Amino acid sequence: MDGDQPFSTRFADVYFSRDSGLDETRHVFLQHNQLAERWRALSAGEHFCIAETGFGTGLNFLAAWQRWDACAPPDTYLHFVSTEKYPLSRTDLQRALTIWPELRTYADELLAQYRDLTAGWQHFSLGAGRITLTLLIGDLFDTLPQLDAPVDAWFLDGFAPARNPQMWQPALYQRMAELSRPGATVATFTSVGDVRRGLQAAGFAMRKVKGYGRKREMLCGQLEQSPQKAWQAPWFARPGSAADRRAVVIGGGLAGACSAHALARRGWQVTLLERQAEIAQAASGNPQGILYCKLSPHHPPLSRFVQSSYQYSLRLLARALPEGPDSWQQCGVLQLGGDAREQQRQQGLASQGYPTSFLQALNASQASTTAGVAIEHPGLWFPGGGWVSPPTLCRTLLQHPLIEVKTHSQALQLQRVDTQWKVLDPQGETLACAACVVLCTAQDTGAFSQSTHLPLKAIRGQITHLPATSESATLRTVLCADGYISPNREGTHHLGASFRFDRLDLEPSGEEDQHNLQLLEKLSPALHQVLQQAPISGARVGLRCTSPDYLPLIGPLAAANDFARDYAILGKDASARPDSPAPWHDGLYVNIAHGSRGLISAPLSGELLAAWMGNEPLPLPRELAEAVHPSRFLLRQLVRQNATDRPKARRRQGG
Repeated sequence: MDGDQPFSTRFADVYFSRDSGLDETRHVFLQHNQLAERWRALSAGEHFCIAETGFGTGLNFLAAWQRWDACAPPDTYLHFVSTEKYPLSRTDLQRALTIWPELRTYADELLAQYRDLTAGWQHFSLGAGRITLTLLIGDLFDTLPQLDAPVDAWFLDGFAPARNPQMWQPALYQRMAELSRPGATVATFTSVGDVRRGLQAAGFAMRKVKGYGRKREMLCGQLEQSPQKAWQAPWFARPGSAADRRAVVIGGGLAGACSAHALARRGWQVTLLERQAEIAQAASGNPQGILYCKLSPHHPPLSRFVQSSYQYSLRLLARALPEGPDSWQQCGVLQLGGDAREQQRQQGLASQGYPTSFLQALNASQASTTAGVAIEHPGLWFPGGGWVSPPTLCRTLLQHPLIEVKTHSQALQLQRVDTQWKVLDPQGETLACAACVVLCTAQDTGAFSQSTHLPLKAIRGQITHLPATSESATLRTVLCADGYISPNREGTHHLGASFRFDRLDLEPSGEEDQHNLQLLEKLSPALHQVLQQAPISGARVGLRCTSPDYLPLIGPLAAANDFARDYAILGKDASARPDSPAPWHDGLYVNIAHGSRGLISAPLSGELLAAWMGNEPLPLPRELAEAVHPSRFLLRQLVRQNATDRPKARRRQGG
């Protein structure tokens, strides 16, 4: 910071005009993208997407949000996607935004969810659900190729071409054209000839207009010629959005509640069907769920999905639930390295430059001080984590005027009649009708004929309830490794959890209670010594639903037999590029197989699901959205068949 003027020492440039950054933003980006006029013309339920290069202080975003509130009809939705290689810390962002008191209401809401950001995709829900912000943290030449978003307007911002020539490249302009809807507009503060010619070569009709303040000229334009679309795997293509914005969500656990909430905040009318007498009675019914963010230093898809999901879950909790013994507690999570391999993995993570507000490496002494009990191993400290009451979260998310909850409603069959799905109970009676259905039914998803092909498995898990003692009540944070123990909540610790494949009943087992106590001994022998003699006050069993690759299934559902027929060529040539549209079950989606990570993955899964259903920008990189797509298993089955049927090469004879 240079006084009240934010200044980048990396690029030796200011973040916004010294004359008036806010007025410059309004002149360059809002006025010359004709946003006010375009927004006033939007119809009910429409979405508008702005993409920006260089989030910086967030000034452009906040100015757009303010103008949106003034101009756009109340039942329309703004998506703002922005890249940023070097995000500001929360402290610096807050300091920069104090310069603009008229934006304070908007800045305060953003700052309430903004923590020091890690690399990857960061998703925010703001403005009572009407504003969605997705920040792509990293080099834009890495992030923009993974963006899937129909863009209506571009804010071509960033440090000046002379200061940051690496950004102002033809590859950027070409990618802008590829992401743009027909007629998309672009505006930028610069008038440099190379920029104008690069945008023109990509298909934008550009012109020079009067710049702001002392700047004589700037550029603005419109996409005149869309580039030819590259081949895209049809089994991962968008299925098309429904004109009828009514949906039935089947299942009242975390996945169902998050799916219903994400749709309702976008104006969908949602009916949620739950077979039990109350919601969140199955695997989502544990009294304390843990915000457990296990990452890998090598960043495979599961690790990247978990990291983005974890940070979105924290934002959702911050806006949806007040902290307290009935809801959640941001007490932090301490992941302990119990053996040499785990400690090496944790050291690899700790060395990757994560902000300390996200992750810290602690030795055994520091871990003991943080936890409030004696710890014998080093670990990773996640100060933003903690525990949540899943039933409380589910109830809160479903308290929306556009959501109707029907309990005692067991869905057994789906029938497509014209443009509607009929959901039938075991007696063949209709429970609900809608254009779209979302199955959030865990391992029971296989009971529906349309989804019986999905490779799901159930894993039994039991948690043990232990009464807190005066000594154990000193535990201040969640401890976890192979198992976990929660801090005292209303006189009870919750300890778990077992993993059983050999039985799927829901009867508590004394054997599994003892197994959980053994897990506690590995976490903290001192705490185990205190609690092992305490009388077990109860136990609870649930069934986790998982997939073979331990990633959830989120997205549209294809007809399995038709898929195998239409893409049979893949069974002979896995590199083939068929172009026939995927045989979707129109309006049918799944959100399942979250395993033991539901509190982490379910909130962002709802956002991803709503993006598929409404043709919105995806809140994850394309490759991650495909990694959790239900079609991946149909694809693998065909490709695996190719590998199985291929003749084996003869072993070379002789020496």
